[in-house]
Amino acid sequence: MNVKDKYIEFFKSKGHTQIPSAPVVPENDPSVLFNTAGMQPLVPYLKGQKHPYGTRLCDYQKCLRTNDLDSVGDTTHHTFFEMLGNWSLGDYFKKESITWSFEFLTQTLEIPTERLAVSVFKGNSIVQADTETAETWRSLGISEKRIKYLGEEDNWWPNMEAVGPCGPDTEIFYWRSNDPIPEEFNPEDDRWVEIWNNVFMQYMHNEDGSFVELPQKNVDTGMGFERITSVLEGVTDNYKSSIWSDVIRKIEDVSGKPYEGNEKSMRIIADHMRSAVFISADPAGIKPSNTDQGYVLRRLLRRTIRYARMLDIDIQSDWDKQISELIISKYENYYSEIKDNKMVVLDVLSNEKNKFAKTLDKGLKEFEKVIANLKNSTLDKDAAFRLYDTFGFPLELTLELAKEKNISVDIDGFKEKFLEHQNKSRQGSEAKFKGGLSGNGELETKYHTATHLLNAALKLIVNQNIHQKGSNITAERMRFDFNCDHKLTEEEKQKVEQLVNTWIQQELPVTVTEMDKAMAIQSGAECSFIDRYPDKVTVYTIENVSKELCGGPHVKNTRELGKFKIKKEEGISAGVRRIKAILEG
Repeated sequence: MNVKDKYIEFFKSKGHTQIPSAPVVPENDPSVLFNTAGMQPLVPYLKGQKHPYGTRLCDYQKCLRTNDLDSVGDTTHHTFFEMLGNWSLGDYFKKESITWSFEFLTQTLEIPTERLAVSVFKGNSIVQADTETAETWRSLGISEKRIKYLGEEDNWWPNMEAVGPCGPDTEIFYWRSNDPIPEEFNPEDDRWVEIWNNVFMQYMHNEDGSFVELPQKNVDTGMGFERITSVLEGVTDNYKSSIWSDVIRKIEDVSGKPYEGNEKSMRIIADHMRSAVFISADPAGIKPSNTDQGYVLRRLLRRTIRYARMLDIDIQSDWDKQISELIISKYENYYSEIKDNKMVVLDVLSNEKNKFAKTLDKGLKEFEKVIANLKNSTLDKDAAFRLYDTFGFPLELTLELAKEKNISVDIDGFKEKFLEHQNKSRQGSEAKFKGGLSGNGELETKYHTATHLLNAALKLIVNQNIHQKGSNITAERMRFDFNCDHKLTEEEKQKVEQLVNTWIQQELPVTVTEMDKAMAIQSGAECSFIDRYPDKVTVYTIENVSKELCGGPHVKNTRELGKFKIKKEEGISAGVRRIKAILEG
């Protein structure tokens, strides 16, 4: 049994219910491209909404971050990772959380207490020091010299400026070295590696700057599966742990080269292939493109192909299929979409590989043309950046090709242009990555209800067998994916729009009830993604128009919605259509 399974079993024994991992692409949170932390899908419940699974929860959550993409290639950075988490939603608090963390580490995982140290919040002029947490650690056997009081930049989540639920946290560190363990904990010594973070959300930071105690105090914890596995297995290179070792062996096999001496290329291929598998297997149906999640997927795949070429892998061979099939086999028992969408994944990866292979060839021809017209022995910054921006050549590849021709490259000039490009990109998409405790305001709530009306209208006007395949909601618009074997006619779209508006004008009440899942299905309640729901579910009913299992939130009456208008209807994959719509007034 690996750490992931042990973790879930341990917290189940403490009265927690395992919740399914949310998709890697957020369903109704437009503030981020991907779920970047285990707590992100739980934001509404941390803010007070009742969770259908109860007040004690645990899970392993798929996460993906791209802010460190250029750091991948070292021993510790990853784009995709799994976060182990357990939560208390207004149930237990500091003492239980800390005690169970300590018990799991020292008894279940058998980590010696002498290898552990902790940090706690030292307090400031606004909030007092977290002496309660420090005292709990002392009572468990952590010595005074291994407890360090640190400031808000280290032990306050999310930060002292952010408005909303917040609080002190305690971080648990492990001595990851064969050197003698020092008696005193020094947070600046990087041999002490953080393995777990317990956040105690006990305050509300108000707009006026005040901090007040929350009536519902939550615990939000997170432990990185990749990090704790490498710690337990005694490796300082994550890619030598059991999570990665068989993938690395497969890359050695397809390349005919050893890991030693080729570490960076193999780490990048392993990491990026795993991320690409999870993005393309996600229910959101992401395909490589030049925007949003599709752009990230394309960048990951093209970067993988570049480094495969550096290892002299035959790009036209089935090397990508061999690696992705291995990754799928490792995760399909934990995440059903990996198994269900295996053929989709293989097609996405193969198509992008074949497409970039042609671009790569064009780029090589462009390089030869530039070299032939050089007036001196230096490739200027504009040419180097064009190879990167238009043909996807990393600087490393351009340098490699230039070296073969005995010419130099204006590296500093390239970096200037790259930084300029990066700043523009960051400014253009910065709102996409803000995230945090948001995404369920008044407008989003209206759109939630509108999706139920749209779903019901499509069944009546187009086909009674239509079901929701996915949705995405912002404060500006709604996006609704549904199964359909044809492009909607203008007449069908007009009738659907008219029917939704008729229901809005009828001022239909929206009621909510809780019942057993089996009873809800038996009563005729519509339900997409049935396996994500617990035995006790929330059912929203709109008069005699719609009855659906849903986590909410919703308006009280359809009159609150205003006027519904379809802006676009399009196909996104075989048998799946997408409607984009807005509410006016």
